[in-house]
Amino acid sequence: MTDNKTINTAIDKQRFTFPKSERLRHKGLVDPLFERGKKCFEYPVRVMYKTWTEEELQGSFKIEVPAGIAPLQVMITIPKRKIRHAVDRVLLRRRVREAWRLNRGALRSAIEDSGRYRLMGVGIIYMADEVLPMSRIEHKVKKIINRLIAEVTAE
Repeated sequence: MTDNKTINTAIDKQRFTFPKSERLRHKGLVDPLFERGKKCFEYPVRVMYKTWTEEELQGSFKIEVPAGIAPLQVMITIPKRKIRHAVDRVLLRRRVREAWRLNRGALRSAIEDSGRYRLMGVGIIYMADEVLPMSRIEHKVKKIINRLIAEVTAE
């Protein structure tokens, strides 16, 4: 009986949800991400990322930092120019989001453990012209996450 409680407790500590607080949606964060953010590319995914310290984050908003901003925020984009059909864009957005959701835990831990950064914003852009399988997308997202972990821990 205690084994089930231990397993449930371990599962509860590592939640795989994708709450609104982890979605990059504030204009004060999105604009600097694409203007001054760093890039990395792993076909079919291009990633823009930027880290903010507490002071930089305060300066990004007019009044104060909104409550409930997670230390890792992501924005996923599937360009209409590359993928014409809305059905395919939705499918790809779901695949990229699922790959991110399942593999982001190590990056989130690295940001929280670094202590230097308050927030990391990540913009994921799908660059392929065709719909790729989930396994390939997930493999590339894992590579990107490992690069971002190396970037956070190296600085």
